[in-house]
Amino acid sequence: MDISGNTIFIPGSTSGIGLALALELQAKGNTVIVGGRRAELLAQIAAEHPGIDTVQIDTADPASIASAAKQVLAGHPGLNVLVTMAGVMKAEDWRDPASFLTSAETTVTTNVLGPIRLIAAFIEHLQARPDATIMTVSSGLAFTPLKYTPSYNASKAAIHMLSESIRLQLADTSVRIVELEPPSVRTALMPGHEDDEHAMPLDEFIAEAVALIEAEPDAKEIQVERVKFLRYGEARGDYDQVVETLNGPAPQGK
Repeated sequence: MDISGNTIFIPGSTSGIGLALALELQAKGNTVIVGGRRAELLAQIAAEHPGIDTVQIDTADPASIASAAKQVLAGHPGLNVLVTMAGVMKAEDWRDPASFLTSAETTVTTNVLGPIRLIAAFIEHLQARPDATIMTVSSGLAFTPLKYTPSYNASKAAIHMLSESIRLQLADTSVRIVELEPPSVRTALMPGHEDDEHAMPLDEFIAEAVALIEAEPDAKEIQVERVKFLRYGEARGDYDQVVETLNGPAPQGK
């Protein structure tokens, strides 16, 4: 993915990593469309950041995705980058089905079906562009599990394998697949997480991730140094130790 000159749609970017990435990519010379569920947040973003366009979208709702896709493509026919950012992360206790089933279903709907439906809504258009990118968003927890968030871990592992698979299918097209793999980052993804001293500061994560995109435009995976502890435990042969460290007294993984 080239670092500038793109038209980029980022659903799920009204806060956290999504919004920070949107603003940094705009600063790099891209046209950016921010998507989110809450109209008031979208209006605030548009007012505070001139040049950012906004579209209301609920990635858990297929009809909302279809409507937003029509709006985005009508307003931005040059769109060539889709970032499937939207996601949820919830703690679950799998010893009690009453406490985890609804959360698990919501997580899978948002984190797995959402990106699948988004890609389905834009893939024909993107294949017609001479140079296009789909950026998926997995996690370090796709590779090493955090015991408190089973469905989130599984959903991000699914996104990793989905990315690997569709990259193979799209190899002879103009569409590239790049997977962003965040470590634990200080955002409000879970209550109190924005103040977690074990998590990577948001501005540091965005600066390093965007620098990697700029330095390696053909990269398949965007991995800041902090995520490699989780990403490569099995390859290094210390997977059991990584799992133990992650799930110790001070868990550190997104």
